[in-house]
Amino acid sequence: MEPQLLHSVTESVATVVIRHPERRNAMTAGMWRALPPLLDGLAADPAVRALVLTGEGGTFCAGADITSLREGPQQAQELAVRAEEALAAFPKPTLAVVRGHCVGGGTQLAAACDLRFAEEGALFGVTPAKLGIVYPASSTRRLVSLVGKAGAKYLLFSGELIDAARALRTGLVDEVLPEDALDKRVAEFTRILVSRSQLTQAAAKEFADGRTDRDAHWAERARGSGEAAEGVAAFLERRQPRFTWTTSGTTPGTTSG
Repeated sequence: MEPQLLHSVTESVATVVIRHPERRNAMTAGMWRALPPLLDGLAADPAVRALVLTGEGGTFCAGADITSLREGPQQAQELAVRAEEALAAFPKPTLAVVRGHCVGGGTQLAAACDLRFAEEGALFGVTPAKLGIVYPASSTRRLVSLVGKAGAKYLLFSGELIDAARALRTGLVDEVLPEDALDKRVAEFTRILVSRSQLTQAAAKEFADGRTDRDAHWAERARGSGEAAEGVAAFLERRQPRFTWTTSGTTPGTTSG
């Protein structure tokens, strides 16, 4: 079965599935290369209002396929960082849904998502110390932003795996659910995401990620969007709001609406 990234769009939610079952969904060089253009296409699709990243079967992603490292760890790392940054820059809410192992490049991808929901029994690890590889600076900073300096050092220094309960305590994941409840909760939560204002979400994503030069930009977009008027009207009329502002068709930093 050829390693690949599968994708589908259902009810405004794009789902990207990492598929490489022979190696616990490890990412090949081709899969790393394929992710940024796939995300670009989904970002430009007006039907997409949120994105879920998951692995096929009972594993999220066991990291980079070790065979790709034989061609040179530096090249493999550059491919992984480009994919990670493309995922972090996706202009709509992103949710990693984690089962089983989420290790190395898998954790790199999960950390690049806005939120992470995990199944009880999931295991997380950042393992470059086992291979003598320097973890990328951008990936390290992103990890620190989630779990703090001490938590990042624990993971990076040791390469040890932590369970979902510890990942929840440290902030690496946002929710941990039983096996039979994860899919239901993801469906419920993504329905909430797609019902909310994309304007609010896009601005909040930039602000939360540390963007400090876009206050005036988002104030201008808010004034011309009609989102607040619709939200207030829907509240007063006791109905669901119909938010129409969208980021689709633009690139991060040039959002219009």
